[in-house]
Amino acid sequence: MARIVGLVLVVAVVMMPSCLATVYTVGDSSGWASGVDYSTWTSGKTFKVGDSLVFNYGSGHTVDEVTDSDYKTCTVGNSITSDRSGTTTIPLKTAGTHNYICGTVGHCTMGMKLSVTVASGSTAAASGNGKSTSGGSDGNSTVTTPASITKPSSTGDGSSHSSSLVVTLWSVISLVGFCMFLLI
Repeated sequence: MARIVGLVLVVAVVMMPSCLATVYTVGDSSGWASGVDYSTWTSGKTFKVGDSLVFNYGSGHTVDEVTDSDYKTCTVGNSITSDRSGTTTIPLKTAGTHNYICGTVGHCTMGMKLSVTVASGSTAAASGNGKSTSGGSDGNSTVTTPASITKPSSTGDGSSHSSSLVVTLWSVISLVGFCMFLLI
């Protein structure tokens, strides 16, 4: 009995970090589009390693990760990564500042740019306007993310959420039930 309880606790502790991750839909219901103030969108949000950004956008737009210099000058064509699929999920795997722009000429200067600062571990700091020196209503914001881009298996409802919490809790409940079955 003690071994089973110990096993359940180990599984719960191992699965805990995944249920603490947050999936942020960039721009919420507005998505990745011209005319959205991404500084306001990041305000009050805390980004940490393990979270993800989901960009939802129409044809004619891209999500390009760029250097600090290219972000500040809205230089297109030098992206670190680029995607134009319409739905781009970027897992935040590393701490630091990550910059994203729309690679369509003119869109970045119209505000389609996002800079996020991601904190490492559980000591995440609020990003808000973070390291952005321009801030305000021009669409600049600071947020940090990694360079890897993956297609999501599903899209959210347009709001920030932690969908892995339900899966993790259900897994733990199922495991406890299975262990109880073995004891009978």
